[in-house]
Amino acid sequence: MYNKKMYELGSHPSAIRDLFEYGKKRKLEIGEKNVFDFSLGNPSVPSPSIVNDTLLELINNTDPCMLHGYTSAVGDVMVRESIEEYLNKTYKASVSSDLIYLTVGAAASLTISLNAICNSGDEVVVLAPFFPEYKVFVEKASAKLVIADANKKTFLPDISKLESCINKNTKAIIINYPNNPTGVMIDEESLKALCDLLSKKEQEYNHPIYLISDEPYRELLYNNMDYLFVTNYYKNSIVCYSFSKSLSLPGERIGYIIVNPECENSKEVFYAVCGAGRSLGFVCAPALFQYMIPNCLGYTSDLSIYEANRDILYNNLTSIGYEVVKPDGAFYLFVKALETDAVKFCENAKEFELLLVPSDSFGVKGYIRISYCVDTSMIERSLDSFKALYDSYNGGN
Repeated sequence: MYNKKMYELGSHPSAIRDLFEYGKKRKLEIGEKNVFDFSLGNPSVPSPSIVNDTLLELINNTDPCMLHGYTSAVGDVMVRESIEEYLNKTYKASVSSDLIYLTVGAAASLTISLNAICNSGDEVVVLAPFFPEYKVFVEKASAKLVIADANKKTFLPDISKLESCINKNTKAIIINYPNNPTGVMIDEESLKALCDLLSKKEQEYNHPIYLISDEPYRELLYNNMDYLFVTNYYKNSIVCYSFSKSLSLPGERIGYIIVNPECENSKEVFYAVCGAGRSLGFVCAPALFQYMIPNCLGYTSDLSIYEANRDILYNNLTSIGYEVVKPDGAFYLFVKALETDAVKFCENAKEFELLLVPSDSFGVKGYIRISYCVDTSMIERSLDSFKALYDSYNGGN
């Protein structure tokens, strides 16, 4: 007999993926230019030229047996050393290559990390709104997902609500900044308050509470904002990263895990990461893309395009009358639906060929997520539809 839990996951895809598939069918029916698909966070900006240049150099000038062969299970040592050097220089951090594990993207990073630290009966707290797959990853690690609502005005951590969700069974908190789906970046005061709370609760319950920082949008910040690297603020921290968004490489699945050297029993935690990677089959991330990393550290795709897209959408939607959370980074807009039922609102939006993701699966009701990592011309073509959708709820006023 097959696993019923896995059947449920396989037969009921995420709301985001389901909408993306609907969009593909609809584009075949009425033409791609007539469908305004804001469903998937799939980078539309090309990778920086150094990515292809590096890959071609590797392919043309590297022994194929090495290039396409196995690396160490945790990742090539030279690659991990280059990541250590870059992060310590860029963020004034103190990470160690001995505690870096190369992975198949951020999903593998999170899955491995959760399986490394969680036991049956443990709880993992997430801040709503949150990336829906966190629930899948947490439950696969035999833990329970606990949802703490963020501040509804700022979408930053609400420390009092978070504190009420932490108990003796709490093993970890997952944070994600810039946030998917709001695009909000945490400020230093909020991060310090969060870390102070966790330190207090560690002392109260006499065991580590890990802070897992999910960072695929780390470089996607606007207005010259600085990124707050979590290992500089909290000792029992684990960083999960992917190059998917910064280098526009979502299909290549390359990322890493960092265990903070200051983490209690850091080496043992890293061995647990290695064991989780082994048991899940996530060993030896793709060698070609491992070897690409050293040359490409510090580079990004042209982020100005995302910022321009943000400004076009934000300025026009707020002018129409929509209530919008202005993002500090990433490439998502979080917009208040024009009725309390966001799912119904998104169904109505389809009448105007607007494909929008309801916020329910993100743990918050009454909002929609717009993914603006799309062609700018599509955004411009969609504005009349956003206006028509708004008018359909407001009598054209």
